[in-house]
Amino acid sequence: MTEISGVLAAVLSSGLGGTSIGATRYLVSMLDPLAIGSFRFGIGFLLLLPLTLLRGDRWPGRGDRVAAIGLGLLFFALFPILFNASLIFTTAARGALGLSTLPLLSLVMGAALGAESLTCRKSIGVVIATFGVALALLFDLASAPSGAWRGDLLMIAAAACMALYGIWSKPLIRRSSPIAFTTMSMAAGATCLILLSYVRSSFVPVTGFGTPQWLAALYLGAFGAALTFYLWAFALERTTPTRVAISVTVNPITASLVGAYLLHEPLSWNLAAGIVAVFVGIWIATTDQRAQAVSASVSNQA
Repeated sequence: MTEISGVLAAVLSSGLGGTSIGATRYLVSMLDPLAIGSFRFGIGFLLLLPLTLLRGDRWPGRGDRVAAIGLGLLFFALFPILFNASLIFTTAARGALGLSTLPLLSLVMGAALGAESLTCRKSIGVVIATFGVALALLFDLASAPSGAWRGDLLMIAAAACMALYGIWSKPLIRRSSPIAFTTMSMAAGATCLILLSYVRSSFVPVTGFGTPQWLAALYLGAFGAALTFYLWAFALERTTPTRVAISVTVNPITASLVGAYLLHEPLSWNLAAGIVAVFVGIWIATTDQRAQAVSASVSNQA
């Protein structure tokens, strides 16, 4: 039951992440990436902090705080800049599909950094999922906005930041708690974004915000940051990081629906085919350990 609740939390977290892409796409024409990130993670931090204090979670120790702040700048500052900037050039659906390369980037980077081995099965999964992304993006050029490839590359770079955060934060989270670590890291990233936004006068357009824009900003903070990352941390406590990462393939589905409903972005067959191929590739790559475990069990019984 604990495993199921963890998987369901991860799926819900990724689904909310997809809707956040739609909300960001809505705001990006009125507010620059720095200010959008400031709202999202500033509000997210303000909501997570009292929850962390009420739970009495263990904060990162003195020796881990510099690393927690550094990773916060990577994930909660650089990541949202790349993430939000990508949606200036590309659609919500294509952006979400680029972000869905996260599990594959995690596998490849984990292997390069010695965090986990890259087996033949994992390599096949990487190739299939990469083909899926190419299928979705290359065949969608006719209906894509001008310069959409720039947004696609920026989103993949954002996914790389998220992958590195996941790899490097894992040992630090073990020594504290997922939610407390996330809260401290988010505070560092949000502070950086707010300062940069102030220096660049990025908050000036906020004076012209109407009710829809404020609702979108509040949604990003409450649901796109606080609830999304609370559920992500909840899932990591109850199931494996690999199963949590697989859930990110839900992103393109919810992002496509929100983009089609709010922004009138087209839904096409190649996006659906790409999503399926990405999911199949990730499933092949991430079920490697289970296959090895079954094989080892059979060998031991023999």
